[in-house]
Amino acid sequence: MKLKHCLAASLLSLLPALAPAALAAPAPTTRICHLPGAEEGLRCSTLAVPLDYQQASGPTLPLHITVAPAFRESARHDPVFVLAGGPGQAGSDVLPVLHAVFRRVRATRDIILIDQRGTGLSGKLDCDEKEFSDDLSDEQQIAAVRRCLAGIRAPLAAYTTDNAARDIEQVRLALGYKTINVWGASYGTRLAQAYARAFPAAVRSLVLDGVAAPDQIIPAGGRDGQAALDTLFRQCAADPACQQAYPALRTEFASLLSKIGEHPVPLNLANPRTAEPLQMSMTKERFLGTVHNVLYSALDGRRLPFLIHSAWQGRWAPFVARRNVGADLAGEGGVALVLHMAVICAEDYPRLTPQLLAEDAHNSFLGGSRVGQLMEQCKSLKLPAVPWRAPTPILAPALLLSGALDPVTPPRRAEAAARHIPKAQHLVVANAGHGISSLGCAPRLLREFLDNPARPVSAACLKEIPAANFQIGSAGPHP
Repeated sequence: MKLKHCLAASLLSLLPALAPAALAAPAPTTRICHLPGAEEGLRCSTLAVPLDYQQASGPTLPLHITVAPAFRESARHDPVFVLAGGPGQAGSDVLPVLHAVFRRVRATRDIILIDQRGTGLSGKLDCDEKEFSDDLSDEQQIAAVRRCLAGIRAPLAAYTTDNAARDIEQVRLALGYKTINVWGASYGTRLAQAYARAFPAAVRSLVLDGVAAPDQIIPAGGRDGQAALDTLFRQCAADPACQQAYPALRTEFASLLSKIGEHPVPLNLANPRTAEPLQMSMTKERFLGTVHNVLYSALDGRRLPFLIHSAWQGRWAPFVARRNVGADLAGEGGVALVLHMAVICAEDYPRLTPQLLAEDAHNSFLGGSRVGQLMEQCKSLKLPAVPWRAPTPILAPALLLSGALDPVTPPRRAEAAARHIPKAQHLVVANAGHGISSLGCAPRLLREFLDNPARPVSAACLKEIPAANFQIGSAGPHP
């Protein structure tokens, strides 16, 4: 994950379900901090929030807050709160967005990044990566996750999206902001929508990038993943250079999938990162997980035909190198696996019907195997189900951003969410995947929208974002 994602009675019907926010805690003490991903010194603080909002005087947990102050001293009083994805990603994990996404917005607004409870510096709930070496089979990996989950002593039932939304409100009150703008990406759009419904008076506007629909069940995304892969295959077939280099791409992919499905492929090669000897098994889960991950980025997706063809020829080094990219970039800031499971198992797993499982398995190259494994893990956690609530209207102006090639939150998901947001504007970028805000003119459009959320955004410039060239050989994309 890098994926992965609630509106129709009256707005008031939801508010009792989310207990009223406790009185604001005193403003937290702020310190200058230097965090990975940001060159400058930022302002960090820790706010104690209730572990269980039904017991406001009970145990608390420390919530980490990072503030990137506006460049101008005369900053506006409606900052942008940044909600990361996952679930399991922390605000302190995505600090590069300060420049890539918010360089224009920050001229006049503070940017607030919250480490969601159970992530990053807010008591990260994770497993020891040393337990998940590449020489393990899929079954051994599953067993390792099960052992990790069995050793967790934190009350995972308290780590829900609803409680994370309450945490956001505590931060707003503690920092003294009257209204805020909320930017969420991927799962962060689910959290943003939950917050906007629970505390409507606090939300000036929303920016939702890679929108999770209210009824979306995060693990059951096979249809969207298959659509993204099919589109890539069609685009390769329509590109003369790609078609000439990989005339049997679909067949090669199917052949690889069948081969690995029968038996993991033992690999003996030089580690693409270190050049040291590497022995590992390319299992079905590792193969499919890498393919799905590559599809998140439209640029990265243009390398996939080369990776598939090379693997089909028995040259696995490029594929293994790409598989390593996620770990190389994540460092210590990867997704908090236990928090991810806590959210998914309480909010998504209870809504997985046999019909949905069958459809997901039938309509996807992923084959439903991940969902089946997730179900077994969720059964062992025995978390109480978070009741489904019909989505209520969000009245704040909202800018919804979608990539047409997105394998987890394609435009249809944003369209479903927009049906319950009367003041929504939905922009689709034809040559983009999962994540729009940093591309082309998008940072400027974010600034224009936040300055005047009621004004229609003129987004013709997004059409200028080009499709990347396919990678034809080891040297890289063809000119």
